[in-house]
Amino acid sequence: MIQNHDPESSVPEPESKSRRRHVRKRRCLIAIGVFIFLIMLLFIVLLVLILTVFKARQPRIKILSASLDGVSPRVSFPVVKVELNISLNLQILVENRNQASFKYGTGKSILLYQGEQVGEVEIYPGNIPARGSTTIPSRLTLQVDKVASQVMQLVRDIIGGELAVDTQTRIPGRVTFLGFIRKHAVAISECHIVIGISKMKVRSQECKEKTKL
Repeated sequence: MIQNHDPESSVPEPESKSRRRHVRKRRCLIAIGVFIFLIMLLFIVLLVLILTVFKARQPRIKILSASLDGVSPRVSFPVVKVELNISLNLQILVENRNQASFKYGTGKSILLYQGEQVGEVEIYPGNIPARGSTTIPSRLTLQVDKVASQVMQLVRDIIGGELAVDTQTRIPGRVTFLGFIRKHAVAISECHIVIGISKMKVRSQECKEKTKL
């Protein structure tokens, strides 16, 4: 009588258990290796996105136009009295160059004469979509009572036919990527504006823009 011989039955039981442990260990090492590889790949992808697509770019601010409202100033003598009713209207363009929206808070524009503040106005908060822009109006009224210390210089400027003023606009905000990456920025514009008294028009304007991240 011929008996069937099972090859696996010839493998000792301890050797069989050792082989199974070796297979499980190998599978575990492969799984850990794949997991580490995926984590590293995800980290590299996020790093590339942060350095390119999600890199915070400075918002741009630009004065599109400046115009005047009011009447020509008058000076009366012998008691020096200046009648002044001038409002400077600025159209401010803010461009968001980021791939996320730019949310800006309360900003401010101030009007300076001879280095002293003679007017100011608040800029209301808002939101600029990704890769979008918005135009913000700003109306600055020159307050004559704040020019008291410079009244003689003001009289000379009015008689000379030109009035030079400076404006400073500051708009703070932040860009948020992926809901948790936040970058704060402040857009600043500074302008030197020369007003022609006789025709009550802006003769020239020179502006500098900068952004602080």
